Amino acid sequence: MSDDSLNEQAEHGDGATLRRRVHELSTPLRSAIGIAAVAVGALLVLAPMRVQMVALVTGAGFVLVGVAAALIPHAAPGRVPLHARVLGGVLVVLGVAMAVWPSAGAPGLAFLIGAALIVHGVLAVWQAVRDDGARRGGVDRRITAALTAIASITVGVVAFSWPVLTLVLFRFGVAAWFVFFGLQLLFTTLLGLRGRANRHDDVNPHWVRTVAAASALAIAVLLAYGSVRILSGVPLPEPGPFYTAPANVPDEPGRLLRSEPLDEGVPDGARGWRILYTTTHPDGTAAVSSGTILAPANPSADPYPLLTVAHGTTGIAPKCAPSLAAAPFDDGAGTALRQLVTEHGWVAVTSDYIGLGTQGTHPYLVGEAEARNVLDASRAAQQFDEISTTTDTVVWGHSQGGQAALWTGQVAKSYAPEFTIKGVAAFAPAADLYGLAEADKSEVGGKTISAYIANTWNLLYPELQLTEHLTPGSKHGVEKIRNLCFNGKDALPAILRGSQIPNQVFPDSLLDGEFGTLLKRQTPTGPFPAPVLVAQGLADPLVKPALQQNWIDARCAAGEPIDYRTFPGLSHMSLVAPDSPLTPQLVQWTLDRWTGVAPTPTCNAG
Repeated sequence: MSDDSLNEQAEHGDGATLRRRVHELSTPLRSAIGIAAVAVGALLVLAPMRVQMVALVTGAGFVLVGVAAALIPHAAPGRVPLHARVLGGVLVVLGVAMAVWPSAGAPGLAFLIGAALIVHGVLAVWQAVRDDGARRGGVDRRITAALTAIASITVGVVAFSWPVLTLVLFRFGVAAWFVFFGLQLLFTTLLGLRGRANRHDDVNPHWVRTVAAASALAIAVLLAYGSVRILSGVPLPEPGPFYTAPANVPDEPGRLLRSEPLDEGVPDGARGWRILYTTTHPDGTAAVSSGTILAPANPSADPYPLLTVAHGTTGIAPKCAPSLAAAPFDDGAGTALRQLVTEHGWVAVTSDYIGLGTQGTHPYLVGEAEARNVLDASRAAQQFDEISTTTDTVVWGHSQGGQAALWTGQVAKSYAPEFTIKGVAAFAPAADLYGLAEADKSEVGGKTISAYIANTWNLLYPELQLTEHLTPGSKHGVEKIRNLCFNGKDALPAILRGSQIPNQVFPDSLLDGEFGTLLKRQTPTGPFPAPVLVAQGLADPLVKPALQQNWIDARCAAGEPIDYRTFPGLSHMSLVAPDSPLTPQLVQWTLDRWTGVAPTPTCNAG
């Protein structure tokens, strides 16, 4: 035998020995990586993390997957195929990039996660086609590889659709994938040990892997389907003929044009109607708005006490009108409102505002325009033959409606002097709009609100050209949010769409210019003609308590007797929830305004 033949045989023997040693190590390595992958998944689910820590842990998880793909042979005692080593190396690189680049921002990191999942799917397909072990494993192993591939690629594509939420919301989906991968690795390791111990048994465990992979694919498909459904919003009824303005609209604001009974969402012991009436645009020209009236079921010979309600943010599209909602009287402090109507004999009149229900641009957070819509709804109620109401009124509002309620009190004497305002109650009002725009500009809720402002103010104030001066990457998300409502089941799509805007919507240069000046003009400063109650949850992530306190301090310094009540632990919505401690306080405060009980301002309270 020649020396070359002897050397070749020796090299072949050394390679076989090395592969056997690697294969011997593959069992503990599989077990260790499987346990670590399960631990990474559990950590992502259970541990509170910031986005940067999510990126680091997720990156470490993908490094584990890459190591498993690149170093662990799938056939015994086989070598790891070149394609597996290459693609495993790509996963390692992507994982390292995530771990060492957590400050790249959510869109970049979501891209890496999506790319890593897609690469893993490609690896699974390649293994099914090229790997001798897969071919020897028969149809079951090929099906398992194909299902795993499709599941990974599907979740990867979904990650691209959620560039901001991927590392926050979809961390749970990625965590589940890591747990699935780790358990699959441990399971196949145990099957391998069992197979060697029962070499002559007729054991065919492949169907278990196939079922597991099929389950993973089903979850991935449901994830993709759910993403499409959520981001597209919930179908809501479009306004019908009732909301169409007549051919000749009277110039006089507050004229009742038509009404119709409401059947859906009316509480027991009450009657409800939709109304259509005239009002004014921000520029003072004639407009049409819709609204609702809620009255006690039992008629009264005397005029009912009048509650004038300004509703909170529901969106900016016509379909977002509260009068179209399945529960039209649940907005804001709905429980307190129903109690006043059904237990204390009041009538509640709520404006939808222009552009919600009716055509036209909704004057979103334009304080004086909203106030005119609100007062004109109560004017229209005075002409409604089914009931009779007083011209004395208490005004309520939550969030956007809180700002509108304060402006209603401020302009009532000049715009609708026939009304006597007995009190104004504002719950988490957007009183300092400029301050909120600054404080919330990088937060999900702030981006959604900014998108509503951009879409409406761009039409109301065309000289600002707002949509042409948004931050890079914001325009698409702003346009998508335009047709999404913020009430009921449709609120989640609007918030999630807002979460996909990568940056603040308005650049600082806009906030520092004419646009910022216009935001500041929406701050209600008084004087207010009656006692004012302001309620604020101290855990409110949208209307910041510190900003509200600054507004209160300024009004107190100006001599306005504000009754400011704070509620620890309550957020923007839980402040007006049915079980909120505000509910009984609000009802009693409103009844006290009617009976002339002395108000209890807190401006000078220590």
